[in-house]
Order: sequence, then structure tokens, then C-alpha cells
Amino acid sequence: MRLSIERHTLKVSPDLKRVVARFFFNGEARAKGIITRVMEMSDDEVNRVVTPLLRDFSKRHRNITRIFERHADKLRNLFTVMQIDLQALDLKRKLLIGSYFTNEYSIESAAFFNPSIVEDTDQSGLEEGEKRVVLSFRAVGEGHVSSIVFRRGLIDKNNDISLVPAGNYVDEPDIVRNTVYKKSLFFQNASSIKLPDSVTREVSDSLPDEFEYAQLKKVIREMQQRYQVDHLLKRGLERLLWLADSYYEINFSLDTDISDRVIFPYSEAESRGIEDARFVRYTSENGDVTYYATYTAFDGITIQPKLLQTKDFYHFKIMPLYGEGAQNKNLALFPRKINGQYAMMSRIDGINNYIMYSDKINIWENPQILQTPKYPWEFVQIGNCGSPIETPDGWLVITHGVGPMRTYCLGATLLDLHDPMVEIGRLREPLVVPNNNEREGYVPNVLYSCGSMLHGNELIIPYGLSDYASTFATVHLDHLLEKVKEG
Repeated sequence: MRLSIERHTLKVSPDLKRVVARFFFNGEARAKGIITRVMEMSDDEVNRVVTPLLRDFSKRHRNITRIFERHADKLRNLFTVMQIDLQALDLKRKLLIGSYFTNEYSIESAAFFNPSIVEDTDQSGLEEGEKRVVLSFRAVGEGHVSSIVFRRGLIDKNNDISLVPAGNYVDEPDIVRNTVYKKSLFFQNASSIKLPDSVTREVSDSLPDEFEYAQLKKVIREMQQRYQVDHLLKRGLERLLWLADSYYEINFSLDTDISDRVIFPYSEAESRGIEDARFVRYTSENGDVTYYATYTAFDGITIQPKLLQTKDFYHFKIMPLYGEGAQNKNLALFPRKINGQYAMMSRIDGINNYIMYSDKINIWENPQILQTPKYPWEFVQIGNCGSPIETPDGWLVITHGVGPMRTYCLGATLLDLHDPMVEIGRLREPLVVPNNNEREGYVPNVLYSCGSMLHGNELIIPYGLSDYASTFATVHLDHLLEKVKEG
């Protein structure tokens, strides 16, 4: 008999009004034509066109003039080629040019799902028994491109959950690219690119111990010229270049609400989406708290696991994950070190759960198989639904299993605190299965979560509904642990 859970009525659905103003570039020839036509307009014509633009779109974006200016500045090289002094341009003309290179993107027009939940950095001003939380979601918009978005919520003393209404604007951050790469670390991830060893060595031997992006690009472009006939090899070299583009930092303005902040794909390696961020509140050995998230970057062909790091949800560092164990999807970091090492769950073969340990948080080797599908509802595959949760009885892992009709259900596993390779127990029956109100959506019959948390003696489980919307369930921890140990 399955364990009783409480489904909450709160449902979070996609909001078509959540739009971000993004840079829009449709080729150099067309861009030059647009700039030429705007430059030929009189001041009165510019004013007549730009004034209603600013009036209409200032209601939809926090600072549309700054956005238009920034997008005009991105064309600086074109202005130079066209012998136009960008600095000397009248502001309204510059804004009008920038507007032609801007488009609105509805970040969650298609879906809003696969949430994770962590304790907020700010717990001030609360009543006893309340906890403020941060939720991340996978938002999907036009072209099925995924990004990471956030909401702030409150859990009260009765474990009822409410979300703070989203703000009126959506903002992109400032991007800071890393400029210097250490060769010894960079080429540890060459296996994920699947280049022949001889080609990888050729690239490596052509670079100094520390190199810049431009140096790598020069080496790769020269090699692509030599290997023109081998299209697969040329493509692999291009992905190696994308890997260098995977290190960056992002900074949001301090005047943004957390619901205003969207982490959009900013590198080529993740150009087709940022999928299923698993956030965890990580505590170091000296008590410092850092929030990490593992996520899947997708360029349309290649999957690349990546790691996101923040202290405050304003400033984020992004880096790729390396090694034999950093393959495929489903990586989830333990919330603290175990026996002096970082610990991570993964699913490198797409079917089974693995565990691995490392002295460095971004390098993962020697994955060891932890769980294989055991019960009929998980015969297709098993995976984690977020980072393990520490309890006095062991590491509680919410899992997902895929069974008949590609139905995704949530389960639970308990691992030994000191040696997580030891499985104490596993639910024989699913914890949550799609009911009639949950099975319809973008992908039918799929329940999925990217991270749960404890509040008092209740487990709070946010989960996605058929890859479309999100909701919550709660279950009493003692009852859950008792049932897991029976498996």
C-alpha cells in the first residue's frame, strides 16, 4: 500500500506576460541596411517613431532606454566599418537604432516546471514556525529554449505554502567572461567532446599553460582549415571552442526582485537551453553557506553538465563539470562533504543511479553504480530528483522512476550517512504518481522534481506537472522513513 501524501492546491502556471527584451541580430547585410535608413531620417521623423516606442515599452521593461542603448552599442564594429561616429549620435537616433535590434522573448510562454526549493538567505522578520524559501523553475519559451527563473515563497507553521507575486519586469544580468584558462584543467573535459586523442594533443600542444579565448580560437580555426574534409572533426573542434565559452559570471542589479531575474543561455554550449537546475544549500566544513546548482546545458546536439554557484542570488559563477562522472544528465550535489570529500549523484548511462567523490567540486571521476531499476514502475530508468537530504536516519533521496507508458513517478531512497554506497531502503511503491488532474500537459504522465526540503518534520516536495506547470506535495518525514526502510 502506498504512503499517504498531501497534495496542495497551489499551482504555478506559465505566464505569457513575462517577457525579456533581448538583442536581435539578423545578419550583417540587413543590419547595415537598417542603420543606413535610420541615419537618413530627419530629426522630426526619428522623434515621431521613437516617442511612442518609449511610451509603450517603458511599461513592459524597467529601463527600456538603457536596453536600446546597450543593443546599439553591440553594433559598434558595424558603425566603425560604416564610418559612423557612434558617440556623436543624437540619443533618440541611437535609441531608435537599438530598438530595431531588440525583440521581446516570452521566457515561460510554453512551460514552467521542474522546480527546486532551498532556504532563503533572509529569514528575518518571520513568526515562529515560518520559513522563507527560494524556488527555481525551468521556464520554456519560444523554440523550446529553457532558462532558470526564481520565485520567493513562505512556508508557515502548518506547512502551507504561499508564493510572493512576481514583479512587473524581467531583467537579464550583466555577463562577465573569464579571459584566462589553465590548460591542465581545461583539457580534462576533452573526453566529453569525443575528439580523437591525437587531435586533442595537437590543440593542447599549440597552447601555453595558460591561454586566452582568442588564442584557442586561432588554433582551432587553423586546424579546421586543415581538416576541412572531415566535417565531424570540424564540429568537434567547434565544441571544444564552445567549452571555453562555458565559463562566465553574471551579475543582477541590486534593485531587482528575485522574480525579475532570469538566467538565460549565454554561451554556445547551452544555446538550446538550460535544463533542470538542482539547487542545494551547501555548508562547508567551517560553516560557510554557498548555494550550488547542477544543470544540463544543451546546444542542440551535445549535453554538458554545468555548475552554478552563488551566495546571494544576485551574483552567479558558471563553470562546466569535468570527468568521466560528469556525463549525461541528473547530477545532484550532496549538501556537505562526506569523509572529507565532495559527493555527487549522477546517471551517466541514462538508466542507473551512480555516486562519486572528489577533492574538487568541478572534477568528477570514478563513478560507482549505486542503484539499478528494481520495481516495475522504474524498470525503464531511475534517477534522482534533487540533492540528498540529511536526516538522523540517513540521506533521503527523492527519486524518479520511469515505467509503462513512459510514466514518471516520484519515489524515495535512504542511504547510509557515513557510506552512501549503502542503500538502507527504497520505497516499493511510488511516493507520487500522476493523477487525472496531473497527467495532461506538454509531455503527458510526467511528474518530476529538482529538489525538496524539510520544514520541521514535513518533507516539502515541489514538482512539475507533465512538463507544463508546477505544484507541491508534503509528507510526514517519520512516516516516509518508516516506509522506506521496509523496502
